Amino acid sequence: MMENIEELSPLRITPTVRALSSALRGKREDVHGSSRVNGDRVFPEPEKLWFKESSAKNLRNRDFLSPTTMLNTLYADGQVPPAVMSRVLSLRGSGVLPVAGGEVMGEGLRVRVDRAATFRAVLGGGAAEYLKPLSQRQGCVVLNCPALHPKPNTPSPDTMSLGQLRTVLLADHMGALLRRQGYAVSFCPTLPEDSDIISFLRALGIDWPTAPANWTNEEREEKIQDSLEKSQYREREMERGRRTSGGGGRKAEEGENEGALRINLKRVFQEEGLPGYDPSLGTCTVNRDGVSQLAQLDLSTADCTAAMVTALHVTSCQDEFRQQQIAMLWRASGAKHTQRHLVCGPVKTPGSHLTAAQYLQLRRGQMKEASEMKYGDQVEGQTWDDIIKVMTSATVRFELLSTVHTSPVTLDVKREGGVSTKGPRGGVFVMYNCARLHTLFDSYERGVEKGLYPEIPEDSQLDFSALKEEGEWLLLFNYLIPFSELLEQSGQALDSEGGGARVNIKTEQICKFLVSLSKDFSSYYNRVHVLGEPLPHLFNQMFCRLYLLRALRELYHSALDTLNLPPIRQL
Repeated sequence: MMENIEELSPLRITPTVRALSSALRGKREDVHGSSRVNGDRVFPEPEKLWFKESSAKNLRNRDFLSPTTMLNTLYADGQVPPAVMSRVLSLRGSGVLPVAGGEVMGEGLRVRVDRAATFRAVLGGGAAEYLKPLSQRQGCVVLNCPALHPKPNTPSPDTMSLGQLRTVLLADHMGALLRRQGYAVSFCPTLPEDSDIISFLRALGIDWPTAPANWTNEEREEKIQDSLEKSQYREREMERGRRTSGGGGRKAEEGENEGALRINLKRVFQEEGLPGYDPSLGTCTVNRDGVSQLAQLDLSTADCTAAMVTALHVTSCQDEFRQQQIAMLWRASGAKHTQRHLVCGPVKTPGSHLTAAQYLQLRRGQMKEASEMKYGDQVEGQTWDDIIKVMTSATVRFELLSTVHTSPVTLDVKREGGVSTKGPRGGVFVMYNCARLHTLFDSYERGVEKGLYPEIPEDSQLDFSALKEEGEWLLLFNYLIPFSELLEQSGQALDSEGGGARVNIKTEQICKFLVSLSKDFSSYYNRVHVLGEPLPHLFNQMFCRLYLLRALRELYHSALDTLNLPPIRQL
């Protein structure tokens, strides 16, 4: 019974590395040798004992490697005892990839996975389990985007900077990722439904919450104002000297200081034990813009029924100080929710200055021009308008989200430049390769209709050992199998305790994953003729490849969904 459970468990990289480490380390008495520090044996961390290979070159002769340096730490002269080798070769466990063989060579102990069994396990049961996070989390996350808050007027695409646009796209991506992991997600602030900014966001495929243009949040604003006036952190006596305005990011005018409401923010984070906040926050004056943002945050969390509520402020580095003020003002008003700050680096455009609206217009024009050059007169009508809209959104998202969020992004916005539909760069390349998969299956279906090919049989009728091309194992081992663990990372980072106000999440990884996947798929697709001659003795290999590429198509859809990008089915 246990064996059946193990076979049905989705195969994962992390459990395999853990099982390999456990097999290699064994019990203390199995470990011999004289490598000591201060008389104590040094044992490497389990996760450092083995490395998953990923390059095509290394995957030709091994899938996992325990380097010689690690073996020397565990065993005299790096000699792996026969009993230990036997444990490695007979590796079993839930989610553990089946081992076909292993040997000690100059670089270390290398292990090969039973590839045919792995192809059958992953592809035969359908790839659905490999396209979702490992577990479903609980809790509510409010993604707050300071760039969209009124100051005091609703922002417009003509005034939004590219740095602010980056924070909005990042919030949208994080929302999709966290929803996939089970979180209830809401966005802040609510925007007027007929505003230019909402039309702009929709052009990028962003679905932001709206309210009627005449809607107000005055009742909550009054409640927040009252809470701050009664706050234990309110300064009862006027202090002389320099004051920093809260929420508006400007110094309070001398005339405003008389009778103004001031909150000691330094006391808030010190007395409530909140690490990571700027010690120079000091005392700030409450203003209308700040109260408005707090009321919007209060509204966004009002419907959260989960025990754990986290507000994630996605802000630019220029606005980080002001957002820390807002966070501590909210705390001072009585809000006890966890607050974290996801801070974005600047967006640079050497030689020019573009607003968000100008940037989108530029990229849309370049995308249309590139499409017309490639496809000619057929680029017209609603279908092509929709394709160009999605391709433009993909271009913008990959340009602004493929870099580590704390690092600067530098854009080439020369008007004579173009958005290439060729070459392994960014969103266009990814969308093009996704479309190639759809075209492949359309061709297969037409072949079935013409009687050239039979329908794809059940997996039990196929021999997956026919998948011998190195690109096939690369696509399964580097992309299909690890994807679930990649999806899990944003939730893990958000759940992590400590580390202060800032949270660092590998927000660039989905974009990089898709670009890398597209490079390897493109290389494979250009090299291998999937739909071969309609000869019965070739059908097994063709069907095995179609099983793999069908799973790959679903992988594209799943990853693009976290970027709110619909797949393009034909180009």
